[in-house]
Parts: sequence; structure tokens; C-alpha cells
Amino acid sequence: MIKRYEEIEHVMLHEMKGGKGTVERIPSVVPGEYESDAKVVTRLILKPGVSIGAHVHEQEEEIMTILAGTAKYTDQGKEVLLKAGDVAVCLSGQKHAVENASDTEDLEIFALVIGVPADRE
Repeated sequence: MIKRYEEIEHVMLHEMKGGKGTVERIPSVVPGEYESDAKVVTRLILKPGVSIGAHVHEQEEEIMTILAGTAKYTDQGKEVLLKAGDVAVCLSGQKHAVENASDTEDLEIFALVIGVPADRE
């Protein structure tokens, strides 16, 4: 399967997880297009001033790779700055949030959310 960028539906998520502004989600694939246990395989774009609010992942984990820009990432209550190439992992039961730390540049993130069986937690 090949998906051309211009054919992918962009989804606008307002105040995602209680955050500020609108996050643009560009899904690489959607359920039914693949066979793995991945729940989300997507690119996220956060304009300046936009954030994804603090939330806990239950029976799933999220792996985020910063593609461009600078992120203010909150990991279990601790804030760190992430730049292009950095990776953040939020395991099941953990809490995180992310915000665009720039006043001028977009923050681009590749995000993968994978289910975790209850017996592995």
C-alpha cells in the first residue's frame, strides 16, 4: 500500500486532551489499513502557543519523536525541552503533556501509540 500525502485526510483536534489551541493530526495509517496492534500512527503539528494537555496512558504506551521545532515536554511532572531527533516514551500508567516551546516555528511530532496487554503492566 502507498498513501500519497495529498490524499491523507488531516484532522484538526481542538484543545486536545485539555490543551490549548488546535493540533493538526496527519495519520500515516488508520485502523483497517494495517494488521498490528498499534492504535495510532500519526504526525502531529502544533503551531506556536498550541499544546496537548496532561493525560495518562492506560493499557497503552506512546512513543514520540520530535521531527522539527522545540517541545516543552512534561514527563511525570518534570518539564524538559526536546529538539528535533529527540524521543520521549510514555509507558502505560504514566502521565505526560507536550507544548510548542517556540513563538515562531511549528512543532512537528511523529507519534506511535501501542496497546499494552493488562498482564504486562
